[in-house]
Amino acid sequence: MSTQAQATRIAEYPRPSHFLLHLSDTHLITGDRLLYDKVDADAHLRRLFEEFEEAGARPDAIVFTGDLADKGDPAAYAKLRSIVEPAAARMGTQVIWVMGNHDNRAAFRSELLGLAPSMAPVDRVTDVAGLRVITLDSTVPGAHHGEVTEAQLDWLAEELASPAPHGTILAMHHPPVPSVLDLAVSVELRDQWSLAEVLEGSDVRSIIAGHLHYSTNATFAGIPVSVASATCYTQDLNVAAGGTRGRDGAQAFNLVHVFGSTVLHSVVPIGHYPTVSYVTPEESAGRLERSGIVIPPAAATTHAVEPALALVDDPALATLAATPA
Repeated sequence: MSTQAQATRIAEYPRPSHFLLHLSDTHLITGDRLLYDKVDADAHLRRLFEEFEEAGARPDAIVFTGDLADKGDPAAYAKLRSIVEPAAARMGTQVIWVMGNHDNRAAFRSELLGLAPSMAPVDRVTDVAGLRVITLDSTVPGAHHGEVTEAQLDWLAEELASPAPHGTILAMHHPPVPSVLDLAVSVELRDQWSLAEVLEGSDVRSIIAGHLHYSTNATFAGIPVSVASATCYTQDLNVAAGGTRGRDGAQAFNLVHVFGSTVLHSVVPIGHYPTVSYVTPEESAGRLERSGIVIPPAAATTHAVEPALALVDDPALATLAATPA
């Protein structure tokens, strides 16, 4: 047996099976005006896609978790599509839209989904190569807090009755989590216990949301919850207790990587900053190769715990692990 084969080490996790780009709270308005006369929400969103595309990443889907148009205007949705759809086409990915409390259901349906206008909740299911993404409309027309009706819960329970090959991501606007900002309780998701009853024991692996304008994480009904910050303006959490201050800065988006045994959520700030060090992708691959470390391709099986392989002394297994996906 060769020394090289004995030295091969398999990484603890393979490549992810799915990769989602999670954005929230774009709050676009019509025309060239600034949002609240202070924030260039259009420019922030364009900059986000410019920076993201520079890295060459190719997500399986882009998910927007609500508050897409600040006043629900049809023209604002048209502007949103003009920014997002060309970028999605260049990346070869699909876009999944979620309703937010600033959105208008009728305009949302007609402008983003190409459906007949209706004020019924916008609840949908999208299959992303075996990963089920359920968008749940938590909005209440004319209000800013969130609710999920009994009829919606029945629909959700029926959808979740059959598990998906790679599990389910639940995307909604109002996150079922506490907030560090006192005022947020006035616009929180109400009667969360009823949603928890439906989700417990289901194949929902992650809940992604927005609404808060800052990044945060928690668990709900035993499920990880990841809240993406806003692309327009954010909440400053370094304020006096009980206070709230919105600011035009610190915008961010999230990356969602789905593995067989876990879902990884990562926060990415918008903007370029001074470089401390940089290793090219080619050099990274070279260093791993010289160290005998192999990252296996994404598992083709349904979600389950990855095998706990550390050191491999089988040349055939080492070759298989090194084979690109």
